[in-house]
Amino acid sequence: MARERGNGKTHGKTSTMNDAAPPLQGDTTGNAPLERAPSATTALAPPRPRRTFAIISHPDAGKTTLTEKLLLFGGAIREAGMVKARRERRHTRSDWMKIEQQRGISVSSSVMTFEFEDTVFNLLDTPGHQDFSEDTYRTLTAVDSAVMIIDAAKGIELQTRKLFEVCRLRDIPITTFINKVDREGRNPFELVDEIAATLALDVCPLTWPIGMGGLFRGCWDLRRNRLIGLSRPGDEPAATAATNPATAAPLEALVPAPQAEELREDAEMIAAGYPAFDLAAYRAGHLTPIYFGSALEDFGVRELLEGLVAQAPPPRGQPADARTVAPSEPAVTGVVFKVQANMDPNHRDRIAFMRICSGRFQRGMKLFQVRTGKTMSVQSPIFFFAQARSLAEEAWPGDIIGIPNHGTLRVGDTLTEGERIRFSGVPDFAPEILRRVRLDDPMRAKQMRRALEDLAEEGVVQVFRSLVGSEWIVGAVGALQLDVLTTRIEQEYKLRVGLEPAAYDTARWIGADDPLRLKEFIEANRHAMSEDRDGAPVFLARNAWELNYVTEKWPGIRFSATKERT
Repeated sequence: MARERGNGKTHGKTSTMNDAAPPLQGDTTGNAPLERAPSATTALAPPRPRRTFAIISHPDAGKTTLTEKLLLFGGAIREAGMVKARRERRHTRSDWMKIEQQRGISVSSSVMTFEFEDTVFNLLDTPGHQDFSEDTYRTLTAVDSAVMIIDAAKGIELQTRKLFEVCRLRDIPITTFINKVDREGRNPFELVDEIAATLALDVCPLTWPIGMGGLFRGCWDLRRNRLIGLSRPGDEPAATAATNPATAAPLEALVPAPQAEELREDAEMIAAGYPAFDLAAYRAGHLTPIYFGSALEDFGVRELLEGLVAQAPPPRGQPADARTVAPSEPAVTGVVFKVQANMDPNHRDRIAFMRICSGRFQRGMKLFQVRTGKTMSVQSPIFFFAQARSLAEEAWPGDIIGIPNHGTLRVGDTLTEGERIRFSGVPDFAPEILRRVRLDDPMRAKQMRRALEDLAEEGVVQVFRSLVGSEWIVGAVGALQLDVLTTRIEQEYKLRVGLEPAAYDTARWIGADDPLRLKEFIEANRHAMSEDRDGAPVFLARNAWELNYVTEKWPGIRFSATKERT
């Protein structure tokens, strides 16, 4: 799906290749034709509004279904797939990996771009399963807001709470969508109060369910005083006459009398008991607007999208080591937050996902890679639509582009037009499960190393190489990661590997202010030492007791459970 800038439409053809032009340094607030500006002094056309957001939830809350329906309402697809479908039916666009389609779960973040009401949406679909929380964490570093999905029957669940805390660390505004109200669920007031109490947020319901389960009759728009009925993608917005639930008369013509009376009472309680919507409080991360609906049955999806257009923040400033980079700055900057191998298994490709943080990016620009100090020419940047892609002629702050490369770019890399700044890196977390890798065919050790390094860079697992014996050890947060590792190695690299129990059960990155002391520690504990993919020293402990013992025995040595990617 290629996007033609400036006309608000989505097209199905791929952009053609043009000669690369030098990067522009001019103001980004003026007017310009759609074609590439001839010089740096020409003013640039202001881009259409951007909304870059992620969807977070506990598994099975309806995240992938809502993703599909947002794409459907945005006109990006014509038919929604099924998360768990029969063989003859189509799968969801966002779950494009074979393992995702087989199991009906998301195991890797994907990017989808679509347009709604002349606003460009960059939607980052994240894995819901806690075993893939590292991939989700990295993705959240690239968004300006998030939609949190809650199952109306279950309320706040463990993974929802964990992902919310990650958003809170970065002050990411949260919009809440309470899903599956067409099924039997908990009392709406109970759900709203649980969000306020559990997440320590101010809450502001903007829509409200009329009944639930078998008695569900739609939702009520509390701000515009109108009934939200079934709204199919492509339909015009609901034209139901507005009516005030606090007054008598017309409401009974829309819903049964008992539910009309209950709605009036609920509306009065909401007005008295919850704060009014405050845009500043929402964008500061202190208040969450709440929408009720059913993603599967298309109730409330349009209203959620309209709310994101009106309320979600535009591209925000991105923190760097020296300063905060404003999106309005003319010089291009970007940060790589994800690397994906084998999106096209036939070509063994490797794509770096980069968020544009400032400036107007144009194809063919030469960008400075801060980590290596080298300059690279970005000749074939791409826009994503899950696995599909199209050539990106230009991109603006908030956009996500893919840069094909052969290992040059890594997660955490900063690209600029020359300035030596570095955006806040993305940390690796100490694994909770360690396994030794066994290759069935020893003659293919080189291919196995390539596979492990590729998938470790993605964040599927972490990889450690022992200093003694040179065996490969993989680390994971959860057991499902290991299952995904072996499955993808077999499917994408045609290798069969086994995972055996390792002699260790925890890992810590080590460091010291005194290099000689660090060298002394490594030599004294060489049997338990390994290196990660960057060559950083890692101490492997057999158990928590040994880790505590060694920590006390070696003062001056730092044992870290996290390591920032640089």
